[in-house]
Amino acid sequence: MNPLLSQLKPYPFARLREAMQNCNAPEGIKPIPLHIGEPKHPTPKVITDALTEALPELSAYPLSAGLPELRQACADWAARRYNGLQLDPDTEILPVLGSREALFSFAQVVLAHKDDKQAVISPNPFYQIYEGAAFLGGADIVFANCNAPRFLPQWSQISESDWQRAALVFVCSPNNPSGNVMQKEDWEELFNLQDRYGFVIASDECYSEIYFDGNKPIGCLQAAAELGRSNKGIVMFTSLSKRSNVPGLRSGFVAGDAELLKAFLLYRTYHGSAMSIPVQRASIAAWNDEAHVEENRRLYQEKFDKVLPILRQSFDVNMPDASFYLWLKVPGGDDLAFAKNLWEKAAIQVLPGRFLARDGVDGNPGEGYVRIALVAGVEECVAAAETIARLYRI
Repeated sequence: MNPLLSQLKPYPFARLREAMQNCNAPEGIKPIPLHIGEPKHPTPKVITDALTEALPELSAYPLSAGLPELRQACADWAARRYNGLQLDPDTEILPVLGSREALFSFAQVVLAHKDDKQAVISPNPFYQIYEGAAFLGGADIVFANCNAPRFLPQWSQISESDWQRAALVFVCSPNNPSGNVMQKEDWEELFNLQDRYGFVIASDECYSEIYFDGNKPIGCLQAAAELGRSNKGIVMFTSLSKRSNVPGLRSGFVAGDAELLKAFLLYRTYHGSAMSIPVQRASIAAWNDEAHVEENRRLYQEKFDKVLPILRQSFDVNMPDASFYLWLKVPGGDDLAFAKNLWEKAAIQVLPGRFLARDGVDGNPGEGYVRIALVAGVEECVAAAETIARLYRI
């Protein structure tokens, strides 16, 4: 057995199940699951039609590099989305089986197993794939806490010695769990650190298309271009799961540094991660269509518009910059007790923030918060908000 596997920690939802073993929801009440960020809006017909029409192509082996038409569709989308960003579809774009798979496997390409351990820098709270990727790559993980009010990584917390051995920095914007977005000046700060220490940036942007009032989050490659930089040492990860309500399609792409993507493609030819051709055809249809994405945003906007005024009767809670999450500060500071109470009183599931973060010298930056994913239907989200507000009315 690979001894590095012993470093892997239970996933947040496994920790939640264990913590709730002796908690029972009231009988006769339908649970409202707001703890997992799994989109529940209907999958658009433009995608399902393209998928079913391409089913005969299951008879062919797909290439790891993907269809040229898919890479071109991804490049065209990036140009539309990021103010004319120009990417070479042959060298700077690579289809992947969703951002989760790619974030993990990319780290295995970047990290070198050395006696002097490399470091992976991660936000805290964080998507646990970052940690697993670091451990299986033989590296240490070092956390930059995301504290109020901005809930973005505080790079100043990283020591000089850790920066010097940093090989890879994960960032997530829009942030999971807070929904806050890095601005151009935040990217510039990180790029300046990259110039000084020479690490690779892996930018997780899977929530980039769930934004509000036309305030499009700036992406890492867009920021680099607008700051007059190349994309050397920078790779962006995106996915159709949240944008297009197809988490089961397992489709996304990575873009950026051609040299890194060349090495990543080599890895993937051995890794066995080629996307099936029908999924590629469906992905082309998805990336080429914005109407369903606009409808998706409208539904999330409706939920926030209805839920926030209700919750504000009992909580100090803000609209996120983007994403479908609320990062709610709980009264009394005990996020686990809050989650248990909601389950036992009303069959509402939320995720304690402590399970999304790691303890440090300054404590656990997720403690005292819960993540609420507004993925259920509008009526369910409103009903949940009314119950939560009633249970904690000031």
